[in-house]
Formats: sequence, C-alpha cells, structure tokens
Amino acid sequence: MNRAPKTRSATSTSLTPRQLWSRARGALLLLALALIGGLVLATVRSSDHGGRLDPRSADPYGSRAVAELLKTRGVTVDVHDTLAAATAATGDDTTLLVTTPDLLTPQQQSTLYGAMSRSAGRTVLLGAGAASLDTLAPGIDTDLSVAVATRAPGPRCTLPAATRAGTADLGGERYRTGATTADACYPADGLPTLVRVPGPGSADTVLVGSPELLYNKRLAQQGNASLALQLLGSRPHLVWYLPSLTDVPADPETTDDPGSAFLDLIPSGWLWGTLQLAVAAVLAAVWRARRLGPLVPERLPVAIRASEATEGRARLYRKTDARDRAATVLRTATRDRIATLLGVPAKDAHSPDLVLPALSARIPTTAAAVHRTLLFGPAPADDAALVRLADQLDALEREVRTS
Repeated sequence: MNRAPKTRSATSTSLTPRQLWSRARGALLLLALALIGGLVLATVRSSDHGGRLDPRSADPYGSRAVAELLKTRGVTVDVHDTLAAATAATGDDTTLLVTTPDLLTPQQQSTLYGAMSRSAGRTVLLGAGAASLDTLAPGIDTDLSVAVATRAPGPRCTLPAATRAGTADLGGERYRTGATTADACYPADGLPTLVRVPGPGSADTVLVGSPELLYNKRLAQQGNASLALQLLGSRPHLVWYLPSLTDVPADPETTDDPGSAFLDLIPSGWLWGTLQLAVAAVLAAVWRARRLGPLVPERLPVAIRASEATEGRARLYRKTDARDRAATVLRTATRDRIATLLGVPAKDAHSPDLVLPALSARIPTTAAAVHRTLLFGPAPADDAALVRLADQLDALEREVRTS
C-alpha cells in the first residue's frame, strides 16, 4: 500500500512571510534612509566646494569671485585646510589669509604666530576675537560689550587701501589698540573694525572685524571689491587658510601608536557612515521597544502541579526580596476566603470597615487590633516575619472555620 509523503506542518511559533516583512520593514526602512543619506552627502561632497569663505565656492557666502579677480591680477591663490600646509606655504612674498582664527587651539595659534614672525609678508585675520587676539595680535583686544553688524560709513584713516576703497561692508569685531603706528579704520561707535599693525620690515598684520566684504553676494557692493583686492593682492602669492574643527594638531605621545595610525587611514566619510548606522540601530531598537505592550496571560502548554507553581513564584519573590508583594498576596487570599465564611460580600472582602467588625463578632476572644495587623498591617521586615505572618494567617482562617 502506497503512503502519501508526509509534509512538515508549520508549528504555531513559525512566522509567515507577511509577519517577517512586518517585523523587518522598519529596520529596512531605516537602513535605506541611512544609505540614501550617505549617498546624498557623498554627492554633495564630491561636487563643487560650497563652504563659507571658500575661494572655490560660487555660493552666496563663498569667495570665488574675489579669488578669480585676484588671479586676473596675477596673484596665485593656494587653498589649504591644515595649519601645517598653510605655514609651509608662507613666505616673504606671500599674504596669509586666516578666515576663522578663533577656531585654532592655543598650540596652533602659537605655531601660526611663529610663522607670522618669521615671515616678511602680510597676515590678514578675519573676525579675530578674544580667543585668538592675545596670541596672534599682542597689544590689541576686542570690545565685548556689543556685537556690531553695520555698514561702516567710511574709512576715516590714512591707510591707502581704505581711502581708495571708500565705504565698505565692515563691522563685526571692534578693536582697541594703543599702538601709535597702527592704522585704525572704519570706526563703529568710536572703535575701528579694521586695524593694520606694521611689523618688522615689510611685514604687517591686518585685522578685519567681519568677512562680509569677501562674500560673493557682497563683493560688488560699495567699495568691497577694491578693499578686498588691495588687502589680499599686495603680494604675488595668497595662501588662503580655512581652519576647521578637523584640523587637530598632532599629539607627540600618540604619533607612534599603531591604532591611531590605522584610524588615520580610514576616510572620514566611513566614520560618518558608521555613526549614521549606529544612530539607525538605536532608532530601530527604540521603535521595536515601543511595540511591547502589557503582559497577556495565557494558558500553560503543559499541566503543572499547584505546589510547583506556588514554589516557583515563592522563589521569584525571594530572589527579588519582594516580601511586601508576597505578604499582599497572602493577605488578599486570606481575606477572600474568610469573607465568604463571615458572610461578607466578595466585593467588600478587602474593606476593613466591613471585614473587621464581622471577624470580631465571629471571634470575640481576639482583640480587633490583632485582626487589623494580620489582615491589613505593614509589610514584614524580614523573611522570618513573613513566615510568621503566613502561619498566623493560616491559624486565623482555621479558627474562623471552626468557630
């Protein structure tokens, strides 16, 4: 007799394809979003530069326009985003432009000031504040009482570059200087927003309170283009330094560390991608955790003796030192049982105003305070007190049954 082949039936715990999709679609969606975000960032980073004050950027807040004008005047423009490269390219016939000097660490500021002192060229600091002036421009400080963002009416100084440019978009930081040889131009509320400090020989340092005149969107306004070209084009070479938070000085204690050398080989994009995946994993975990609802009681798959279930629950209570919970369970069960014996309705079994008078009438020989302590008293202080409470409740129930 031929028998039909047995087919394996799915158990109750097997997941259907629909259930698998329902569980995995959230994580897949987050993963897809992370990948799309990475591709978008990679596309943006691979396209034309769009950073603020970047001479390669044609954005409104870029500085490509002034860089192109300088190139037409025969000035070479070299862009660097590390201090080591910028200082190495600085020479006597060079203008060094530092876009955000306040981002430099004290160690980097000291290194930059050393390069400025050794060079006979010009250094232009944009928006230098209190964080960098003490090191890069000794003797000059900034006024912290008010932030100025207005258009300076005129140079009001004898600096040739300023007098030829006339009105320009300056403002931002306002400086104080006691040097009589310094040129203080474009005052705002009595303090200059452009200061030129002559150095040894042909070297000098120019402090510009605001980078507004270098932006593409403002270069054609007022005398911004004239002032920018004269300040940055006085030497045949211009080193355009863009400090950033990633330009961290090397630590001599870790330069020989193989682990740090290995991390240096990893492109920054992969590190950002790893961070995005970590954030996506955390969001997926939070999303899945929110799907957990309250516990749902269900029938046990096998029959368990009551004594084993009671012993297992008791062990759980003991493991967590839940004597208060165990005492509450014992007292609640005792009140449910003696309420029926005393003729008290089940809904009032846990009301001391109804149970205690009926219990005192049934057992008049025991004080009512003892009954209240046993049935509605505080939690036991230790395991011995919990065992004693269980024995006393059992004795009280037997007495009610036999009275």
